[in-house]
Amino acid sequence: MKQMETGLKQAWIKGTKYLLDFMFCGGILVTVSLPWSIKWAGSQLPYLIQHYEESVIIYFVLGIAAEKLLWELRKIFKTVLAGNCFVRENVTSLQKMANWSFFIALMSVVRSIVYMTIAMCVIVFVFMVAGLFSKVLSFVFDQAVAYKEETDWTI
Repeated sequence: MKQMETGLKQAWIKGTKYLLDFMFCGGILVTVSLPWSIKWAGSQLPYLIQHYEESVIIYFVLGIAAEKLLWELRKIFKTVLAGNCFVRENVTSLQKMANWSFFIALMSVVRSIVYMTIAMCVIVFVFMVAGLFSKVLSFVFDQAVAYKEETDWTI
């Protein structure tokens, strides 16, 4: 029974890692294709064409920030898969994820100045919460790493 639980946990972790890898690769494609995809979407959403340059720049910056966030998350998943997640590198990654989340929220506010949508308000809220959770998790991981290092020294 315990072995089945462990296998199920590993399947969830690996599945999530594959999803992150897919999102990372897809994000690169989406970010690179912005000049063309925004023109294409502009046929349905005229305000994108009216603010074409601003849209390309803002979404490009948001895409890069999201890629940086996903990169840090992928680094954390590597340590989880290796069975050694309470390491300083994860504390650093969580801090960076918090900073990138706050940056995305801020850039989304800037984007809302160009043109406001309800979806952008939701994105600002989601990334503010993600930033707060990442910041708090970094504190928790930092404490766990400190306990782990202390225990390692006593053994």
